[in-house]
Amino acid sequence: MYQDYKNVETVKPGGLDLKDRLVGVQRVTKVTKGGRAFGFSAIVVVGDENGVVGHGLGKSKEVADAISKAVEDAKKNLVRIPLTKSTLPHEQIGKYGGAKVLLLPASPGTGVIAGGPTRVVLESVGVHDVLSKNQGSSNPHNMVKATFDALLQLRDAEKIAKQRGITLNKLFNG
Repeated sequence: MYQDYKNVETVKPGGLDLKDRLVGVQRVTKVTKGGRAFGFSAIVVVGDENGVVGHGLGKSKEVADAISKAVEDAKKNLVRIPLTKSTLPHEQIGKYGGAKVLLLPASPGTGVIAGGPTRVVLESVGVHDVLSKNQGSSNPHNMVKATFDALLQLRDAEKIAKQRGITLNKLFNG
């Protein structure tokens, strides 16, 4: 699922204390010759609030079944996100479909300034200080995926220094 991103570390769910958060439940209708068939679609984000997060989608005729399927799907798609103390290492823009999410690191004490699905994802990752702006589509599915797009593009200073073959001191001081 995350093959397009370089340096993405996938994580196995064993041994992690994962908390699941429901982003949204939609009622979907399929019109058949026998009438209307109703079902439910749920999107869930799971995370350990310490840099590991995943999202999943579940569909079923019952709400509870859709949510449990979404949680299982989310646990299959866990990734590790680099964090700097309680915020992000640098600003990043994520896009998916018509949704666009801008994430900006913030100073300690700022809190999570984000709306809707973006807030759920950032809290599940464990970010405590961040500014964000959602633009374009307000579709929860696309907003979650745009937020993940931004988070998966983040790189920490240690990895950048290692890739360039230099020390952290030389990276920051030139």
